[in-house]
Amino acid sequence: MATGIEWTDETVNFWKGCTKVSPGCKFCYMYRDMARWKRDGSVISKTGRSNYVKALKWQQPKRIFTNSWSDFALEEADEWRDEAWDIIRRTPQHAWQILTKRPDLLKDRLPADWNGGWPNVWLGVSIENEKHSYRGSMLLQIPAVTRFISYEPLLGPITTIHPGIDWVIIGGESGNEAGKYRYRPTEAEWIYQLIEAYKSTGEAAIFVKQLGTWLAKRGGLKSRHGKDMEEWHEHMRIRDMPAIWENRKHPMLHGAISHGCFLTTSIMNQTTIKPPIPLE
Repeated sequence: MATGIEWTDETVNFWKGCTKVSPGCKFCYMYRDMARWKRDGSVISKTGRSNYVKALKWQQPKRIFTNSWSDFALEEADEWRDEAWDIIRRTPQHAWQILTKRPDLLKDRLPADWNGGWPNVWLGVSIENEKHSYRGSMLLQIPAVTRFISYEPLLGPITTIHPGIDWVIIGGESGNEAGKYRYRPTEAEWIYQLIEAYKSTGEAAIFVKQLGTWLAKRGGLKSRHGKDMEEWHEHMRIRDMPAIWENRKHPMLHGAISHGCFLTTSIMNQTTIKPPIPLE
C-alpha cells in the first residue's frame, strides 16, 4: 500500500505480526495499528495472495519497504519466505528494502541463488542505541549489493559507526503524550554526531527522516513529529538515497535487468568489509 514513510514508495507485507526483541520495539507502530483494529500484534500470520502479487503489477520502479508490519527474518515465517523471495526475484525493477532486527537469522534465510546479493534487494538493520550496534557488524558479514542502517527510533548516542554501509536513515521516535504508545527523547546532538560520522566515511548516503516528537515539542515545531525539513537546522536537511537508486538507469544495470539476470557485488558494489569505528 502507499505509505507516508518518506524513504519509500510502497509497503508490501508478506506476513504480519512480530515479537519484541529490544528497546526500539517498545512503542512499535505495528502494535498500535493492530490495536486499533482489535488485533494482537504478537500473532504472526501470512497475508492474502493479493499482497504477494501486487508488486508484479507495478511496471515503474518503486522502493518497497518489505514487511513493514513484521520482520522478514522471523523463524515463524520460514514456510512462507520462499514464496516471498520468488516475488522479489520476479520484480527486478523495484528496490525491496528489507529491514530487520535479526541479522543473525537473516543470513541463513537467503535464497539459493543469492550469490553476492541481488541489486533489487537492500538489506538493512535497525539500531536504536549503542548496545545494539553489533547488528551493523553482523549486516556487513552478509553478502549484499546494498546495505543500510536505520537509526530510528534513535534512543541514545551512537559511539560506533560501520564503514561499508551504503545508506543511513536517522530519526527520532514518534508517539503520544499519554497512553500506551508514547515517545522517548532523541537529542539533536545524537543526530548531528551520526550525520558527521557517516559523512566522514565518504561512503554512505544519509537520510534524516524526522526529528521525533520529543524534539518537535521541545522546539515548538508545527510538525508534530518533526517531519518538516523547513523547520530543521540547515545542517540536518539531508534526504539522500543510495547510489544504486539514484543511478538505477545505469545502462549496465538495466541491461542485466532486461535479460532477467542479477549483477553481483563484484560488478555493482564491491565492498571491502572494514572494522567498525568507535567515535571519540
